[in-house]
Amino acid sequence: MNNKINNLCATILDSIDCAVFTIDLDFKITFFNHAAESITAFKKEEVLGKYCYEVLRTNACETNCPFREALKEKAKITGRRIEILDKYYSSIPVIAGSNIIKDKNIGIIGGIINFKDITNIENLKKEVIKKFQFGDIISKNHRILQIFDILPDIAESNSNLLIEGPSGSGKEVFARTIHNLSRRKDHPFIAVNCGALPDTLLESELFGYVPGAFTDAVKRKPGRFELANGGTLFLDEIGDTSPTLQVKLLRAIQEKTIEPLGSTKSIKVDVRIICATNKDLLKLVQEGKFREDLYYRINVIKITLPPLKERKEDIPLLIQHFIKKFNATTGKNIKGITEEALTVLMGYSYPGNIRELENIIEHAFVLSRSDYIDVNHLPSEIIETDEKDRRILPLDEIEKNAIIKAITQFNGNKQKASEALGIDRTTLWRKLKKYNINI
Repeated sequence: MNNKINNLCATILDSIDCAVFTIDLDFKITFFNHAAESITAFKKEEVLGKYCYEVLRTNACETNCPFREALKEKAKITGRRIEILDKYYSSIPVIAGSNIIKDKNIGIIGGIINFKDITNIENLKKEVIKKFQFGDIISKNHRILQIFDILPDIAESNSNLLIEGPSGSGKEVFARTIHNLSRRKDHPFIAVNCGALPDTLLESELFGYVPGAFTDAVKRKPGRFELANGGTLFLDEIGDTSPTLQVKLLRAIQEKTIEPLGSTKSIKVDVRIICATNKDLLKLVQEGKFREDLYYRINVIKITLPPLKERKEDIPLLIQHFIKKFNATTGKNIKGITEEALTVLMGYSYPGNIRELENIIEHAFVLSRSDYIDVNHLPSEIIETDEKDRRILPLDEIEKNAIIKAITQFNGNKQKASEALGIDRTTLWRKLKKYNINI
């Protein structure tokens, strides 16, 4: 009778499209259905009696095994995303679950594990994300998407580039993306923060020095121009350099030669220059605080990045990006953010821009012990700011102002405004009537 029941169960499990296998308490495989054979490329005869970790070779065996958790919790486990390797060592993303198998006389005798190949779903998600992602840059803001359109042409060019934008707005990310898309991608990308070093130290960092150039110079040290040879030199906060150093930078960029400190010999260098600033360089030129000739030498191509408060439609995308990043680095498995916490973050002004948002999510990761980031996981100053803003303006007025701003930003385009606000067009139309907005 038992054999008949076992055969019937095997027939049923072989007929479903979900991969299923069973293991004993030693984690040895006792059954392997047709769908499991199809996904892993292993035949049943090859895996019976083998340890499951020898067959699936998943990254979850030690830390995220659904069967170990089912044993521990004495409960069904579902929805675990893990990566397995098939017979030919190709990585396959799957959603897995597990439950214990009991015998009414002797208790737990093993486990049943199910998993489903989600490669197509993952590829579809990547296609959706790809619309809003260029290299490491994520955005659906219309100003950033306009930059996306010309980014390949900028990367293909060898011309000097100036990136303007407030601190924390992603200037270095753009510079690295441009380098990685360029013909120089196999050569170094060297970054220097011009605002972080005093003049004398910055000069030696940029141009290097020879023995005897100063008291502690006992051996030759190549500068960043030399280290970046063939690649890209990123000069961050170029507006903080002194007039004296600007003269030397101009010569190096214009002549493509440098002279290390203490040397009388010139060295030829082949580097693409990308500069970044959080200041209005043209205004500094007009005030006599930045050399006009250097400004026009580095400003062959210019892109301007908006602050995060002007691209709030990107906040949910960036939050998901940072959650994915910190899941990978911390070993946690946070799935997302609650609506209440997202509302607080959407209402914040971000003086520190994207860098500040990343810090906020990292802070939440430290405090969160649940599957979702909630309001109580956010930094106290963010919550206090949100509460203060809510005391100043009624909720209806905040909503009305947000709608007016979105419609103005998109020149009356209701479809784009509704997408930026995260609501459908019908809801937007209803709220326009409610607030008597005629734009």
